[in-house]
Amino acid sequence: MEIFWYGLACFRFKSRQLTVVADPYSPEVGLNMPPVRAQVVTVSHDAPGHNHIKAVKGVEHVFDGPGEYEVNAVFITGVAAHHRGKPGERERNTAFLYEFDDVSIGHLGDLGETLDRKQIEAFNSPDILIIPVGGSDILDASQAVEVITELEPRIVIPMHYAQPGLKMKLDPLEKFLKEMGVGDVDTLSSLKVRKSDLTGDETRVVLLESLGAPA
Repeated sequence: MEIFWYGLACFRFKSRQLTVVADPYSPEVGLNMPPVRAQVVTVSHDAPGHNHIKAVKGVEHVFDGPGEYEVNAVFITGVAAHHRGKPGERERNTAFLYEFDDVSIGHLGDLGETLDRKQIEAFNSPDILIIPVGGSDILDASQAVEVITELEPRIVIPMHYAQPGLKMKLDPLEKFLKEMGVGDVDTLSSLKVRKSDLTGDETRVVLLESLGAPA
């Protein structure tokens, strides 16, 4: 399993079974995605930062809401959640759990509130958790840490924070790292992971290099 980050909330999960792209974005957010192919695209939030499906080539399936799906023996579960806002006015967000042969990945999309008990149970302590940390209409650093504490993943990858070119006003990554109590963390071009790598009880923060460039 190999994980790539293209900036904002866009990731590609590549395994022998299947390639999935989560939350491809439009250039109007201030970033350009490089050419990318995948059989499956998931969309957490119907907004330009998350729903630009035509940026991905070779797409056979698009999942953009709650439900249980299976493609090439990879199980994908969409969990209903929300953007930040007043009850009744909050925009829908779908968080996704991807269960490959031996690694489970949670991608929380444009999540704007901490999880309730039912949502926590649906994610069932994923091996890898990809979580927004930049504040504004989505989780801020302290809320992100609260969710991480509840889900107890082995690896956390932060996303949806301030980066060069991005037109959204978001908190810097350093705010989250301070909240997590971690110092210098190496940035990887991609994360290659096997089940055997996911040992120990402590949660490890992994930073990925954005493969999306300022527009």
